[in-house]
Amino acid sequence: MITLILGKKGSGKTKRLVAMCEEATVASKGNVVFIEKGETLTFNLNHQTRLAVAEEYGVAGFDALYGFIAGLFAGNYDITDVFVDQTLKIGGGDVEAFGDFIEKLAKLGDKVSAKMVLSVSADQDEIPEKVHGYVEEL
Repeated sequence: MITLILGKKGSGKTKRLVAMCEEATVASKGNVVFIEKGETLTFNLNHQTRLAVAEEYGVAGFDALYGFIAGLFAGNYDITDVFVDQTLKIGGGDVEAFGDFIEKLAKLGDKVSAKMVLSVSADQDEIPEKVHGYVEEL
């Protein structure tokens, strides 16, 4: 299951994402992973949440981000939730490629039975229509 949290910069996406991550970490009987572009949320997350900084692993582009997430699941079958902040920035900003990435990620999420929540700095009219069904309004 994929959920997209949309909004412009400063609209509270990251705050909402961190709150959802906290809830998931408390409720999960497995592992929760939070992926961010740079190292800014180290002290905002529960110590039980696995923080992965995309820049530290050279993750740039939607294909690399997909491979990174798939690799997390390949290495740890106990992951129940994945949260990604600044998804468009990590992916490079191409909204059409973003749409394809979300479709691939949805298939992966179904296969591994995990919840994935991604923050996206855009309004709904700026992203491909094929992913509108995944959007949660702030």
